Amino acid sequence: MSDIIEGKAWKFGDGINTDLIIPGKYKLSITDLNELVKHTMEGVVKDFAQIFERGGLIVAGKNFGCGSSREQAPLVLKHLGVSAIIARSFARIFFRNSINIGLPVLECKDVNNVKEGDYLKVDIKKGKIRNITQRKKYIIKPFPKEIWKILEAGGLVSYVKMKGKLPW
Repeated sequence: MSDIIEGKAWKFGDGINTDLIIPGKYKLSITDLNELVKHTMEGVVKDFAQIFERGGLIVAGKNFGCGSSREQAPLVLKHLGVSAIIARSFARIFFRNSINIGLPVLECKDVNNVKEGDYLKVDIKKGKIRNITQRKKYIIKPFPKEIWKILEAGGLVSYVKMKGKLPW
């Protein structure tokens, strides 16, 4: 994984829960990830999976990923092509599930300043976001080195396969 991520911002508000990310009615009835991903965020934005552009960034408010510990929520976002999620805060289990599959989740207190469609350039290691559209800069909370190692490997399973042990 690169420490520089850039793409178009797709903006969401506070409290986007795992049932909004992938509705529970599909969780058990669809096991094929290619089919499941078609329903990503459909309760918030109709046809989101069809209009989302691969490499885009989700930008949201407080408590993104709250609700049940549905592992499919970060999986469908990653499979759809979301390169990172930037939010004011995350539900703890969603945060951990995302890191475990290699999906960067970045905390930023200034997300309210980002608008739908802004082009962002994120330097994860330096902890900075450049909003190219608005010519503004924001600070993100840096990752501890152990989490960065997991992300660089593409997720926890990939890390353990490469190193034969956990990063701590």
